[in-house]
Amino acid sequence: MKQATKAKLLKFFRVTHGWAGVIVFPWIFIIGLTGLYLNHKSLVLDWIGSNEYDESQFYDWPIADITLPDALIIAQQYWPDEDIISLKEDTYHEFESFVFKKESGRVIVTKETGHYFVKSNFIRRTFSPEGEQLHRKTYWKSVFKWLHVRGALTNVIGTWLADITAGAMVFFSLSGLWLFFAPRIKKIKRSAAKLKPHKKEAVTGQGS
Repeated sequence: MKQATKAKLLKFFRVTHGWAGVIVFPWIFIIGLTGLYLNHKSLVLDWIGSNEYDESQFYDWPIADITLPDALIIAQQYWPDEDIISLKEDTYHEFESFVFKKESGRVIVTKETGHYFVKSNFIRRTFSPEGEQLHRKTYWKSVFKWLHVRGALTNVIGTWLADITAGAMVFFSLSGLWLFFAPRIKKIKRSAAKLKPHKKEAVTGQGS
């Protein structure tokens, strides 16, 4: 390879290697962090801390006997622009409840007391019958898995961010090898040549 061509390639890889690193750094960091979680789940979750909530108090609350129209009013307060995809009666956290499903999540209203839960892919919020938020729980397992697979907490662009980051990491590996070895090719060749026995030495060795 001509020296001028090699110099151009070195410049190209230095520039692209640097800029690509700057651009995708946040997602490389995310993939590294989420990869650490996937290998050491309990360690990461312990470090984040537990956010469980004692719901035993609900058994001491007065009976409200929430009806479907009452529950519907509560459900319509959350994601009001979205239609209710489905409605069913089910047991949630040991309470008979109305479960409203929307595109962004679920609203679960208990029949007996009227306390309710608002759930999305990553968060569950617990409310009193008056609408006071009592607790907020983050589903860290879902958060880390989603980030690792998609690179963002949204499904709008699918896995493109994660795919681009994976491609960038492959490029970093190849360009890094080039940047390391290209300036040293001559030195490597000279060292390899010194290790090869000369013809005269080989002939002398055979005769002895």
